[in-house]
Amino acid sequence: MPVRGAQVKLLIFFVAWCLLLVLAWPIAVLVLVLAPVIWLLSLPFHLLVLCVSATFALIKSLLFLPARLLGYRG
Repeated sequence: MPVRGAQVKLLIFFVAWCLLLVLAWPIAVLVLVLAPVIWLLSLPFHLLVLCVSATFALIKSLLFLPARLLGYRG
């Protein structure tokens, strides 16, 4: 089974957190508590990026519609 990018990021985050736990455990606990809060605060920005990319995809498809109707294969 191939390793995916999200799994690698999670493994790197876990190893870095374990290293931080050994070196400075109060900061590691603070990171563990604040990570979900930061993720929740970043959700609106992810939604904004999704909406902007969908808008650009719609504009692109509308601009290339005449060429596709005329049979262009790009």
